Order: sequence, then C-alpha cells, then structure tokens
Amino acid sequence: MPKAVDRREVMALREAGAQLVEVLSREEYELEYLPGAVSLPLRELGGRARVILDLSRPVVVYCHNHQ
Repeated sequence: MPKAVDRREVMALREAGAQLVEVLSREEYELEYLPGAVSLPLRELGGRARVILDLSRPVVVYCHNHQ
C-alpha cells in the first residue's frame, strides 16, 4: 500500500533493507540519484518492477526533480 514518508523514514527504511527506486528518466537518474537507488523510469515501472525488484522487501519510490 503506498504511503508518503519523510526523509527520516526513508533513511530508516533503507537501513532496514528497503529498496530505493528513482522513477525519472535514465538521463535524469545519471545526473543525480540517491546511493543504492535503481533507475526504473515511471513508464517502465509496471512492466519491469517484478523482474528488477525483490517484492518481498519494502520499496521506496521517489522522483527527484532538480529544476
């Protein structure tokens, strides 16, 4: 179930084994991303998530727009 979390909660989730997913384009991902995050553009999320992610672990999806 989706839930908004703040930075502190993201850090705690990450320490507990959550996966970080950046949903911007690959070009934007290469400019800046959180350490350990994987690039999974929003348009590909539905089709590739099951292949790339371990669905038994929590997933934190974020979109960092540096404009």
